[in-house]
Amino acid sequence: MTDTEKDAVWNALPREQRGRVLYFLQKEVIAVSLSIIQKMNEMLLTEMPEYRAQAAEVGVSGEQQRRLLRALMNVRPPRPLSEDFLALQDELLSAEREARGVVDVMALPSVTSDARIALWQGDITRLAADAIVNAANAALLGCFIPCHRCIDNAIHSAAGLQLRAACAALMEEQGHPEETGTAQITEGYNLPARHVIHTVGPIVSGALTDRHRAQLASCYRSCLSLAAERGLRSIAFCCISTGEFHFPRAAAAEIAVREVRDFLTHETSIERVVFNVFKDEDRNIYERLLS
Repeated sequence: MTDTEKDAVWNALPREQRGRVLYFLQKEVIAVSLSIIQKMNEMLLTEMPEYRAQAAEVGVSGEQQRRLLRALMNVRPPRPLSEDFLALQDELLSAEREARGVVDVMALPSVTSDARIALWQGDITRLAADAIVNAANAALLGCFIPCHRCIDNAIHSAAGLQLRAACAALMEEQGHPEETGTAQITEGYNLPARHVIHTVGPIVSGALTDRHRAQLASCYRSCLSLAAERGLRSIAFCCISTGEFHFPRAAAAEIAVREVRDFLTHETSIERVVFNVFKDEDRNIYERLLS
């Protein structure tokens, strides 16, 4: 069976069943890698002893220790990384990446309205693309809240601590917080994606304004322009600003689809743009807009 045929079988499974399969695969990797996880936890606690008392309250099961590791990696500030830690981290994250399964964006079915556009529902950290887009905050250092469910946390956790270090270097050189609507690019490290494009979307704390709409449109244009400048052929967008930043989902999707379509009318170097969604609500919105 080819990889494309495997993807077709996988996509035909109900979402709940896919979730259960991935859960058990992840548990298997954790069980095999428990000694690595424990070594990494001890290395991080030696570096950050202020968390040792809290860590002592965490259970000893593989899942509990893996969650502790993610939490410690989330709170660790950008600082030099030891080669020993990186070797262990990369071994673990590579095994987890393979257990989740890698999805080739070029093999995804196109939407009927444009052969270069695809819609895919699932975990963006599984996508093998030239770049995936991260909905970042202005500090551009990733999410520091332990095990937070935002996409910024998910991408940094799957990529490894090299991603935070690379972002810190960018921000130190830049000398100021990232502006809303712009974009920066780093390597993807342990992700199947070659690069991560980071963009800061607008925060909607009240009524949606024309300024919010213009800033979100700028996010999509900036990401696409940066991808084209770097010679990238494929890019996968998350639903920028619709999570923690509270941009209304339908309005955000309309802007996303409009900006991508407009860009593709004059730029031919990008061969695949993926709208990646996680919630059924978002999938339904994009299916309507892309039909």
